[in-house]
Amino acid sequence: MSATTIDAVQAEADTRHWLERAVIGLNLCPFAKAVHVKRQIHYAAYLGTDPAGLIDALLAEAHALVALDASVRDTTLLMAPNTLADFLDFNDFTARVERRLARAGFDGELQLASFHPQFQFGGSEPDDIANATNRAPYPTLHLLREDSVSRAVDAFPEAGAIFERNIEVMETLGAAGWAALDVGPGGAAR
Repeated sequence: MSATTIDAVQAEADTRHWLERAVIGLNLCPFAKAVHVKRQIHYAAYLGTDPAGLIDALLAEAHALVALDASVRDTTLLMAPNTLADFLDFNDFTARVERRLARAGFDGELQLASFHPQFQFGGSEPDDIANATNRAPYPTLHLLREDSVSRAVDAFPEAGAIFERNIEVMETLGAAGWAALDVGPGGAAR
């Protein structure tokens, strides 16, 4: 393993650390804690460098997700630590993956969310702290069951306000507070 290659154990540890400290710890997603506590999140790592292989891995993970009951596996996080380091390439790739999922018959059954260490909202500056709401240690594709999303939104009366609340949380936290969370690559080991 070269110094720049991340293995599956490190990718999962760092992603769990990010999920626990940032996503759940800051309550960026009020639905994440329940599936985390129930151990219904599946973590998978694509260690290749070829984006085409990542598409194949995501389709395999989608099939595996729908083959299991939600009480066993409700959602999947697929980390790709060794490919798509450029956010714009990743963003374009995500649009292609969504089309592939739909062509594979998952439209209406699964949703795709994406996270990236350099995530940037359109029209924002790279250092805008609001971008951190969608920043994970590695390029990550998140498969969610449509039914689970619908139930979660129904149970949360103001789901539409989550985005605005997250921006407020990040602005209050600030860049120094975000950095102190230490949720980037290698953060789980420190």
